[in-house]
Amino acid sequence: MKLEIRYAEHPGDMKLYDTQKMRERFHFERVFVKDDISLCYTHSDRVVFGGAYPVDKVLRLEGGKDFGTDIFLERRELGIICIGGAGKVSADGAEYAMKKGDGLYIGKGVKDVLFSAADRGNPPKFYLASAPAHAAYPTVFIPIEKANPRRLGEAAAVNVRTIYQYVHPAVCESCQLVMGMTVLEEGSVWNTMPCHTHERRMEVYFYFDMKPGGVVFHLHGQPGETRHIVMNNEEAVISPSWSIHAGAGTSAYTFIWAMAGENQTFDDMDTVPAAELK
Repeated sequence: MKLEIRYAEHPGDMKLYDTQKMRERFHFERVFVKDDISLCYTHSDRVVFGGAYPVDKVLRLEGGKDFGTDIFLERRELGIICIGGAGKVSADGAEYAMKKGDGLYIGKGVKDVLFSAADRGNPPKFYLASAPAHAAYPTVFIPIEKANPRRLGEAAAVNVRTIYQYVHPAVCESCQLVMGMTVLEEGSVWNTMPCHTHERRMEVYFYFDMKPGGVVFHLHGQPGETRHIVMNNEEAVISPSWSIHAGAGTSAYTFIWAMAGENQTFDDMDTVPAAELK
């Protein structure tokens, strides 16, 4: 299991960052590594995110010195969404068969979490997001058919999309983690616009299902001091609570969002009119 660390940033510091520094501070490239668990620990709300990619091995989520605990979920909760392939996740011996679009919530205190492939010719990629937890809630399997869909946007604004809420009060209980997946329709490129901030929650975006050669321009920073980070397929980016949350791609794509912070109200956000962006 590999872990990278990103420290929290003051918004004023970002004004001095060039492209390389922006990517060093907020961009996470190696989400999926064959037969390994690749994670990033951000000090923004102490969220951990990354991927498990079992092909020939069974992978175990571990604690240790990096987390100050004997087991990973000793003081954490975990959300999982399978973005491709087929495999199994085992939580203290209970096994969950997962295919693309299926999700799983695992609560605080679960000791043994294992990832495996059902067919090494079609190995699964499990995207993970974890936040500190102060209460334990039951493990819940959430196939995409059980996720809560919200269709938003309009063709004229090229942002027609369906938001599937997985770890969310409408679907299952969690301590502070909120997680879901947004699928853009063909011909749409904006994941949200007007953009927004939510001072009470940070967010991590993971972009995937891009067309070959496609990219997403992820917008970052305070409304009056924006930058962009170019995202390739299956890469993640950290958006602190002070940053806008928005992006546009060269074609349609899908992304997973995960948040942690003061509350779980999805619509608790402050919209920023596009004309005010700089």
